[in-house]
Amino acid sequence: MHPSRRLATLFFLIALLVVSACGEKEEPATPAKPAANACTKDKLALKTPGQLTVATDKPAFPPYFEDNDPSNGKGFESAVAYAIAQELGFSKGEVKWTVVPFNSSYAPGPKDFDFDVNQISISPKRAKRVDFSTPYYTAPQAVVAPKGSPAAGAKSLADLKDAQIGVQIGTTSLDAVDEKIQPTQQAKVFNDSNDVVTALKQKQVDAIVTDLPTAFYITAAQVPGSQIVGQFEAPGGDAWGALLEKGSQLTPCVSQAVDKLRSSGRLDELEQQWMGQAAGAPELR
Repeated sequence: MHPSRRLATLFFLIALLVVSACGEKEEPATPAKPAANACTKDKLALKTPGQLTVATDKPAFPPYFEDNDPSNGKGFESAVAYAIAQELGFSKGEVKWTVVPFNSSYAPGPKDFDFDVNQISISPKRAKRVDFSTPYYTAPQAVVAPKGSPAAGAKSLADLKDAQIGVQIGTTSLDAVDEKIQPTQQAKVFNDSNDVVTALKQKQVDAIVTDLPTAFYITAAQVPGSQIVGQFEAPGGDAWGALLEKGSQLTPCVSQAVDKLRSSGRLDELEQQWMGQAAGAPELR
């Protein structure tokens, strides 16, 4: 989720906006495996020949990007993007970053980037409009409560049923509240992450639900005295993938690169390096 000032080494939020499937659960199509040698650099279908164009939102915050500069290779998603680029045969100097607002990234239609990394959750509804690579990260959800809130002592999801919970509209977090907590009173929804944080500060809600990396930043840097009550899995798991134009010939190659990074252990290394603080919150069942 998003905006607030960066504090060095602390976690921040960028929107984790997700539209989940309605009705029956359907899985996004698994990216097809590329043909032999189809992913060599000279054969890639790129927006600009010889250049890999990668998109993300602006501002870009920790722990996903550092110093609001995706091109410096610092931060989890910046590092992942460059690792994918390297697997595809590109040097750091051959990667160009472009700004694409979060909500625009998964809108249908042509794209002016090769792929986008911006904590974009893979969902069946989105997969009808855009392509996704195989997941490079799966984020749990977290409950954050202000000091003195009745929700602060919750030991289980059932303990949160009577709490007034705040969440950003249209997000995986909202789906998680509805499906996993099932509160007796409807969650308060807010238009953006700033409004969610403000509601927590002003104690308009007993607790908020957001992704775990964001929760660490909120409690450390944004809302003094707040605490992470616990973490829990999002319905179906909240998997993030690189987003590409629907039907992109590049999709199988990006997925292949992600798979290689996972099998080699490189993704785990990057996750530990940049997201390692997102651990230790008790699990709520």
